[in-house]
Amino acid sequence: MNNELHQLEFLRQHAKQASEKAYVPYSQFPVGAALLMKSGEVISGCNVENVSYGLSNCAERTAVFSAVAQGYDASDIAAVVVYTPGDKAYAPCGACRQVLAEFLATGTPIVSTSERQMRQWAIEDLLPDAFEFDVNAYRKPL
Repeated sequence: MNNELHQLEFLRQHAKQASEKAYVPYSQFPVGAALLMKSGEVISGCNVENVSYGLSNCAERTAVFSAVAQGYDASDIAAVVVYTPGDKAYAPCGACRQVLAEFLATGTPIVSTSERQMRQWAIEDLLPDAFEFDVNAYRKPL
């Protein structure tokens, strides 16, 4: 097995282990995500649901927010691997795509895996023309 496949399987296992910690009493769909940091560290996250679905948090966002809380920034993320149960590998939802667009460098691989499938993208493919905001363009001079 070459190094890239070995690393992918390593990250997939981290994502799968994270999915086992998911809080999913409503969907029964445990998802895990693993971020590979350029330092070699792996930061994982799982989905956490709330009875008010809008207050739920997906695995990808949980992992990114955990990385930020630990002091990492966008330039530190080397890859994202997601694990979804079952046969189909699902793409990140729209909210996750927007968060990933803010925190991933162009070309950073995003891989979704399941028991039988693997899909891969770069963020610019998942969310072309992502929302951006230049706060300085809208500030009034003092």
